[in-house]
Amino acid sequence: MVNGAANFIKGSPIVQDPFATMTTGGTLQKAIDLVTRATEEDRNKNYAEALRLYEHGVEYFLHAIKYEAQNERAKDSIRNKCLQYLDRAEKLKEYLKKGSNKKKPVKDGESSKSDDKKSGDSDSDSDDPEKKKLQSKLEGAIMIEKPCVQWSDIAGLEVAKEALKEAVILPIKFPHLFTGKRIPWKGILLFGPPGTGKSYLAKAVATEANNSTFFSVSSSDLVSKWLGESEKLVKNLFELARSHKPSIIFIDEIDSLCSSRSDNESESARRIKTEFLVQMQGVGNNNDGILVLGATNIPWVLDAAIRRRFEKRIYIPLPEEHARLIMFKLHLGNTTFHELTEDDLKVLAKKTEGYSGADISIIVREALMRPVRKVQMATHFKKVRGPSRTDPNVIVDDLLTPCSPGSPGAIEMSWMDVPSDKLYEPPVTLSDMHASIATSKPTVNDDDMKKLDKFTEDFGQEG
Repeated sequence: MVNGAANFIKGSPIVQDPFATMTTGGTLQKAIDLVTRATEEDRNKNYAEALRLYEHGVEYFLHAIKYEAQNERAKDSIRNKCLQYLDRAEKLKEYLKKGSNKKKPVKDGESSKSDDKKSGDSDSDSDDPEKKKLQSKLEGAIMIEKPCVQWSDIAGLEVAKEALKEAVILPIKFPHLFTGKRIPWKGILLFGPPGTGKSYLAKAVATEANNSTFFSVSSSDLVSKWLGESEKLVKNLFELARSHKPSIIFIDEIDSLCSSRSDNESESARRIKTEFLVQMQGVGNNNDGILVLGATNIPWVLDAAIRRRFEKRIYIPLPEEHARLIMFKLHLGNTTFHELTEDDLKVLAKKTEGYSGADISIIVREALMRPVRKVQMATHFKKVRGPSRTDPNVIVDDLLTPCSPGSPGAIEMSWMDVPSDKLYEPPVTLSDMHASIATSKPTVNDDDMKKLDKFTEDFGQEG
């Protein structure tokens, strides 16, 4: 079994099953790479590392079964491989529990022939248990499941998307482009008012960067109550990223960790910032293949040294009119029953000057709820013609929709009297949208925008 992953890749009989005939997606390829490294560590007697890689690889295999496998034969093949790897992992786990004074784990297909020559043959003595504990805490920051956000789902922000593609996608797809002095960006800061899509861009990066390991961390992942542990967590985060590179470390609300240093701040906060500075660009730290992606709404509070380490500082502004038009279309979607024309949407986009993407999402959600309220408040319903709720291809004449008491054919009844399969929902209209805009105010004020504009003028670039 130890050679299973190697055979799996190189074309042995294992590859001739449905597992190999399936298109190898990003998650599945990552799983293959992990178990290949696990078998190599297994051969080299690095059993603790092999155990970690086996378990990590199985997680990716299970994710591939859920999202990438196209047929049952392929899924069964992956499950069989997972059982083999888990069986090997259990043997290694039992061995590591017993300690290096016991016999080494028996390789698959072999019997135990001799005792250990020395306890030093295993690397378990040299493993730092504290380091393993810290890294295991950070394993939860690795994003296994993709958020499924494509570049096309983000309206506007072309400069920001191009910068992220330069830093993440192109170096992986065309590594020969980035040789010599042409190196990809190591740090990108996304800043701007709340609700403009900074975290959404990070989700798109996590989706599109198939071969990269994506770490999504916050202050709760890195701050500890124990003295000295917080900076060790920061150090181990970067070491974990180096061992899984190409890697992306996304730190949302980075201002909570890296605000300006001052004389009256606590010693623990100062040490966290110092460790960040050293790990991002310090002597002896090779960060090739690692991108640090930060997001903040208040960039002016960042420490100057942290700001310098983010080589690209991209302003994510409030959406322009054409971007707001696309957002209205995206949030309405294809399934929503509405009477809005292209001209209506253009009017709405022009009317929402100063609204963020999150604000527009709330406006649309509020408008979509208005037909539901019409159903709740209606005292009369009338019969209309429309597609059956049980079979949309069949047109029926007995659907019920809310109406005014004076409408022809109005029947006095409440929504409680309407059968669940006979309700014909009222469409979303332009008046619903206007009423929603009247009750939903923008979340960004002029004072915040002035500070952001000043920071962009001094340190940033438009996104």
